[in-house]
Amino acid sequence: MKRRRLGRSALHVSDICMGTMTFGTGADEAMSHKIMDQSLDAGINFFDTAEIYPVPPKLEYAGRTEEIVGRWLKDKDRDSIILATKVAGPSGGWFQAAVRQGNTALDRHNIVKALDDSLKRLGTDYIDLYQTHWPDHGTAYDETMEVLDDQIRAGKIRAIGCSNETSWGLMKSLEASERLGVTRYCTIQNNFSLNNRRFEDELAQVCKKEGVSLIPYSPLAGGVLSGKYNDGAKPEGSRFSAYLAMEGKRQFKMAQRFVNEKSIASTKRFMAIAEEAGIAPVTLATAWSKQHKFVASTIVGATHTDQLADIFAASELVLSDDVMKAVDEVTKDILYPMG
Repeated sequence: MKRRRLGRSALHVSDICMGTMTFGTGADEAMSHKIMDQSLDAGINFFDTAEIYPVPPKLEYAGRTEEIVGRWLKDKDRDSIILATKVAGPSGGWFQAAVRQGNTALDRHNIVKALDDSLKRLGTDYIDLYQTHWPDHGTAYDETMEVLDDQIRAGKIRAIGCSNETSWGLMKSLEASERLGVTRYCTIQNNFSLNNRRFEDELAQVCKKEGVSLIPYSPLAGGVLSGKYNDGAKPEGSRFSAYLAMEGKRQFKMAQRFVNEKSIASTKRFMAIAEEAGIAPVTLATAWSKQHKFVASTIVGATHTDQLADIFAASELVLSDDVMKAVDEVTKDILYPMG
């Protein structure tokens, strides 16, 4: 497993990161620990969680994932693990955070409380990478960046990143950090996959010019690129099968973005490319994500250890120029499958 630096930070991580958002719902604690154990054995040293996990976020079990990860960490060499978690962004509008009774924001009060609570649940005295889960464009970046810098100086976190951020927001945060002389974001965690290449439109240039690493989530486009939703299939227990049954709710609209006519059409063509290359569709999607200079580590997920082999198969794989060109042809023919 190759190691890469996160932005301009001192952190070096495996180029595959194990995400944990289903730990506590899609995977019980025993299975979650097995997934993390096998990931560690495969050379993964980077694990990502969040204060609102598991998904779907609910007030009654928010924080459960961090507790599961924390219990797993107890008998591990803490220095060998790069641990990332996130503070919830503002509530209201499209999403109500399942923590602090929905009274969330990226101000000093919320960040300090969220961090302290995460440290307790994770059973550690520091977080390697602390991220803002989604942007708070209503709170001044000066306040957000200053309080995050304070937590670094206090020894509670080592590096900071953002998630689901825009080009404007990322540049505003970097400007604020440079002007104030405080720590800057070293990573951005946004959606990026064969079915969603919008990151390349603008944000990729920001990352390359400003020394910020992308740590993309959902490289399998929510599992769609595995082919399990092809031809109208709604596999039992899968996230979007459940969401597609929730008409009129936020989750239904989200599922339609991932599972639609264009995304299924592109998925079938990517699966054909994978078959011709002699690899699994999951392996293709993971390897493709890793094969970008602005990507430091690709965040994968699993609910069972049976899913890990195809992911791990991408660890040393470099896709040929012919495969990369074939992928680009699909992108040209089916623009923006996820809108």
